[in-house]
Amino acid sequence: MTESPSPTLVDARGHRCPAPTLRLRRALEKTPPGGLVTLLADDPMARVDVPHFARQAGFELVETREEGRAVAFTVRRPVPPAAG
Repeated sequence: MTESPSPTLVDARGHRCPAPTLRLRRALEKTPPGGLVTLLADDPMARVDVPHFARQAGFELVETREEGRAVAFTVRRPVPPAAG
């Protein structure tokens, strides 16, 4: 069994809406299928924006946890279904 690589970390603390979500989206676009991105954000709107973005864009919100005064969102890029 192989270990998953560590999530890519996007530190958006100090940035306000919509910057944290936009930075998350850019990181997910560069992440291979099945890969993880963790976003750190201290903008209160991120608590609403990130889950909404993930759901609408077809990403999986794996975990949401408190990190001091920030929130850490871990999001997975989906693996496309096999063709055939």
